[in-house]
Amino acid sequence: MPNRLPITLDRSARTPLSEQIRKAIAVAIDNGVLVPGARLPSWLDLAAQLGVARGTVRAAYDRLSDAQHIVSSKANGTTVARRPRTAAKPDTPVAPGPVVEMFQDLNGQGIFQLGVPAQDTLPAKLLARIRARAVRAELSDVTRYSDPRGELALRREIAAHLAIARGLQCSPAQIVVTSGFTGGLGLALRVLGLEGRRAWMEDPGFPLTRKGLELARLELVPIPVDADGVDVGHGLKHAPDAALAVVTPGQQAPLGPALSEKRRAQLLDWAAQTGGWIIEDDYLGELQLDGRAAPALASLDRAGRVIHLGSFSKTISPTLRLGFLVAPEPLAAQFADVATCLVPAPGPAVQLSTAEFMRDGHYIRHLRRTKRAYCNNRDALTSALRPWSNDVRVAGLAVMLTLPDKASDVEIARRVLAHGLAPAPLSPWYLSPKRAQPGLLLGIATVPDRGVPAACKRLFEAIRGQGRTQGRTQGAQVTRRVRKPAGP
Repeated sequence: MPNRLPITLDRSARTPLSEQIRKAIAVAIDNGVLVPGARLPSWLDLAAQLGVARGTVRAAYDRLSDAQHIVSSKANGTTVARRPRTAAKPDTPVAPGPVVEMFQDLNGQGIFQLGVPAQDTLPAKLLARIRARAVRAELSDVTRYSDPRGELALRREIAAHLAIARGLQCSPAQIVVTSGFTGGLGLALRVLGLEGRRAWMEDPGFPLTRKGLELARLELVPIPVDADGVDVGHGLKHAPDAALAVVTPGQQAPLGPALSEKRRAQLLDWAAQTGGWIIEDDYLGELQLDGRAAPALASLDRAGRVIHLGSFSKTISPTLRLGFLVAPEPLAAQFADVATCLVPAPGPAVQLSTAEFMRDGHYIRHLRRTKRAYCNNRDALTSALRPWSNDVRVAGLAVMLTLPDKASDVEIARRVLAHGLAPAPLSPWYLSPKRAQPGLLLGIATVPDRGVPAACKRLFEAIRGQGRTQGRTQGAQVTRRVRKPAGP
């Protein structure tokens, strides 16, 4: 037994003394300073040695015993446990995986950022007051387990809103509250259990949706998109046996067109006849800026094959991580079971505050105010872009710039991020490399009140700068080819 253990206490630190003692002994054991079988001083002796209360050392020893670092017996006293020695791991950062990096690339912060709502239209103070009341109510009811499908108050409000805004008649029992869109997608894929089957995926389509389907071990079939939305006829011709289609019929992501009535009927007929499933991502469905939004695809479903997914990320805030799923009535109980066991709804406070926000009419007024602001932003952005490009097209809540075939939209997007601009590159949205086109998606929700022409100028300087760089590179390659000797 060592005369003195290698323990140094910092009495000014916030870490309790018992935890400092525990950690010092555990590190000494892991590093081999204290070998298996080595005898430790009694907690009474160590307390006197360190000048601390006996209960402080006893608490440290109890935690070391619980972790099986030490053992105590009347015969041998307290000794180091005989177990495999583990070397201390260096405190090094863990690199994010490819999915996290993909999400971070889509989530750049700045002007033209895609997929986030405007901050200046949100009644933040009102929401904060409502949220504070909900948090207090949540803390006063700590003995209650929340309904894993979601709070009934919120599910009722969602059902009422869907009936009015999306033409979708459903009961609260069909609704499951989820952690955003991806939470709903994961829940749907768990319930459907289509591993190994084929799935139609819009091309271009949301990269995280594509990755989620791949993680669920589905074989993806890219389906092109045109002015009428996803080309259902292409899917019927090339993969009629698919078990699933994931679509954004309200406003296709990222190109923007709504799915035509003819193709809606085709898609629903395919699902009814083959037993296929449709996941409807209602992306921006209620933020249609021109005219009345088309009804949800699920509102036209008579065979019970459409699973409707929505979220509050684009209308309130992505920080809520709050979404919802509408299950076909025959599957409602199965969705409830899976949610209960595997993916329960978020905490009650965020749900109850959102329910109150909707019930008192604030949500629908917020949507009207937001759409007016977005129309103004869209008009200001398209006007500022016209002097620079003739190839400007509105795509939902974005303006799309098409780039030359050999331009790197990813590199341009990364380059302008240093200047506070965050356009999204278009090419990563494509599944088929042959179909991929370079372009930039400029979100209109994050267009500033002033300085739009200057931001557009900066963007096009970067685009032209890359073009000059590529031109010099290609010219050098041509020169090298011309000057290359024909023989020895």
